[in-house]
Amino acid sequence: MPDLYDFPPLSVQQDLERLREDLDQRIPSKQLDRNLLLATWNIRVFGDLTRKWESKAGDSPKRDLHCILCIVEIIHRFDVIALQEVKANIRALRDTLKVLGEHWSMILTDVAKGDSGNGERMAYLFDRRRVKMSGLACELVVPNEWTDRASQEAMDRQFVRTPYAVSFQSGPQTFILVTLHILYGNSSSSRIGELQGIAKWLSDWAGDINAYHQNLIALGDFNIEERGDLLDRTFLSEGLFVPEALQNERVTRSIFNETKYYDQIAWFSGSGNRPRLSLDFVSGGHYDFVGRALTNRELSKLSLSYMISDHYPLWVEFKI
Repeated sequence: MPDLYDFPPLSVQQDLERLREDLDQRIPSKQLDRNLLLATWNIRVFGDLTRKWESKAGDSPKRDLHCILCIVEIIHRFDVIALQEVKANIRALRDTLKVLGEHWSMILTDVAKGDSGNGERMAYLFDRRRVKMSGLACELVVPNEWTDRASQEAMDRQFVRTPYAVSFQSGPQTFILVTLHILYGNSSSSRIGELQGIAKWLSDWAGDINAYHQNLIALGDFNIEERGDLLDRTFLSEGLFVPEALQNERVTRSIFNETKYYDQIAWFSGSGNRPRLSLDFVSGGHYDFVGRALTNRELSKLSLSYMISDHYPLWVEFKI
């Protein structure tokens, strides 16, 4: 039976072709048995969907079928992508997976309850032709001993949105991805506890010779405001490493403010007793879809943020 997405209007087809050509220039191509492409993307309020080719002024949400095809065009460039801000209603996510095709799968958490949890899930979408799950899926929980510490910056509660770890295998390489969405809070100082907590959790896990596997990569929305501020004092305090390619000032995270440093991809580089990542880093960056997606419409950045996202996807390429 023909599917609605099989027959986009001509204007949508032309817009997607322009987007496709731009992505070809900016994102490395998938090479069989040679590279691995990982990404993280906070897709703003990724929940419900208006099943029209172009949503109108009275429609809610504004994200429509054209938006989904743009999102799919970006996502399918990667082997695994971690998604943050997936909502309880997963209509848009289900449509995304359907359009990606039968060789794509997803795994996701339940909804984070409570006001701070914002009704969000975390998810991974992955191309089964390129990677497979290798057995581990878990949420990271703070040990009671950590909450008992008499330190001003120690965690005194669980993560607001529990970090989600899943192991994958690509060729001979097995790796664990840990995605999270740090509490934004009322100020940057309110994020210190969670940032320190995830850094310590990962450091302890990576240094444990009995752990499931020691190739750990953290990726997600860390809500870090400035380069060298909270990043240095908390996130990197336990030996996590961010490649220079992602620290470059041209690699921005927010469509509204080029100085924000919210999203990160990081791993251990071998300092202390933490094992060095066995994957060889090749390149990394972000994808700026502003002016490249939905170009057949006149949209403000605010409107675009609800139709695509207010964050750029952040990606890395490894050699395998």
